[in-house]
Amino acid sequence: MSAHANTGTVLDRILEARRAEVERRKSVLPETALKYGVAAASPVRDFAAALSRDALNVIAELKPASPSRGVIRDPFDAPALAKALESAGAAALSVLTEGEFFGGSLKNMRDARKQAALPVLRKDFIFDPWQVWEARANDADSFLLIVAALSDERISELISLGRELKMEPLVEVHTGQELDRALAAGARILGVNNRDLKTLTVRVDTSYELVEKIPDDCLAVAESGLRTYDDLKHLRAAGFDAFLIGEHLMLSPDPGAALRELLSAP
Repeated sequence: MSAHANTGTVLDRILEARRAEVERRKSVLPETALKYGVAAASPVRDFAAALSRDALNVIAELKPASPSRGVIRDPFDAPALAKALESAGAAALSVLTEGEFFGGSLKNMRDARKQAALPVLRKDFIFDPWQVWEARANDADSFLLIVAALSDERISELISLGRELKMEPLVEVHTGQELDRALAAGARILGVNNRDLKTLTVRVDTSYELVEKIPDDCLAVAESGLRTYDDLKHLRAAGFDAFLIGEHLMLSPDPGAALRELLSAP
């Protein structure tokens, strides 16, 4: 089975572009060189522990653009955003590193992490062990795996490599079948993305439908379409440990103030 499963036009287009880019980068920077970078990297910050606090744990996402909305934030100042979101109470940061479709970069991730003491998730389309080494060499503390884009064998392989490097990945699912596959692969941090990858429409009910199937010894993260304190309060009551929020914060004139408002009862 290939590392990539057919999932719909938007994801397929992004993965095709990423595969070409990763092959190009691998020819310039072999895995051996990345391993030297890993040895010199900053110590890993505990992403799972940050999501385990008895609180409304928000993974605040730094996202310059997206295929569904185009440019979201311009100018985009990753260090200033990281500092503001940490001060506002974020539990962790997620930083987009995919450039063509999301306007992200590894530099944004490194710069954000230098400005904050929070664990940082590399948000990208990861399908090759080389990318996991690259993530750690650039000081990432965790990374995203999208079940819809990977074979069962590759999910297990990338989770294992992440753990070798002390990075517990966020494994993202959209359906019950994908959740079963993630659990079978040994995922411990499960993200339920309410955005349909084929249509890009958002349906928060997806989180409520899937959370009951997530075992208590796993961490559950709700993603996409979360905009109010009540959204977070109800999802926490349903069993979620953390919430990944990007566009709502990035579209705000003051992302720090928007996060404070999200974390405070009206």
